[in-house]
Amino acid sequence: MKVASLLLTASSVAAFTAPKVEVGSTTLSATREEILSSPNTIEFGKIWDPLGLSELGSDETISWFRHAEVKHGRIAMAAFVGWWTVASGITLPGQLAYGTDFSSLPSKGLEAWDAVPGWGKAQMLIFAGLIEFHDELFASRRDTHYMKGGTPGKNHVPGLYDPLGFAKGKSPEALARGRDVEIKNGRLAMLGIAGLYAQAVIPGSVPLQPDC
Repeated sequence: MKVASLLLTASSVAAFTAPKVEVGSTTLSATREEILSSPNTIEFGKIWDPLGLSELGSDETISWFRHAEVKHGRIAMAAFVGWWTVASGITLPGQLAYGTDFSSLPSKGLEAWDAVPGWGKAQMLIFAGLIEFHDELFASRRDTHYMKGGTPGKNHVPGLYDPLGFAKGKSPEALARGRDVEIKNGRLAMLGIAGLYAQAVIPGSVPLQPDC
């Protein structure tokens, strides 16, 4: 849970810092219309965009928005699962730090995070920052950057995402459906972790939500 909560915090800063790229003559892998049409939002009857953010900027801006959304969705899914794992009393064996056993950590999310020593928090922040830095670096040097024609949301850090290679050999249609499922699940997870955090900070702010 500690790593998941940390990554949620760290990525929300890094993923929303748009890289400086030259635009104008770029051919993107998907146009604004294609990005906004996937996944479908038939449950709303139209694109869910009450603030009109999809109308801001160029096609490169929308590509960056989608990349940030996918990243935040992944972090939120990890954070939500981690929060409830700790709340269920499931901990790792051994010590988190010298004199601090994993089993001694509180079962409530924010209290567990507060119990992590300062250097432990610093290590997780640095680790998350290195992941973000190298993802941008590898996207630019080993592949095509998502704002220059690459695929938004594609991970470029070796071994970080799909280390067992489940996506290999899948058809383009299956991969497209998997991306849509991931985005929708990520959106739900962002709402879920926001609800857990709100309840932890302001008890009673989320109806029917127990303290956790």
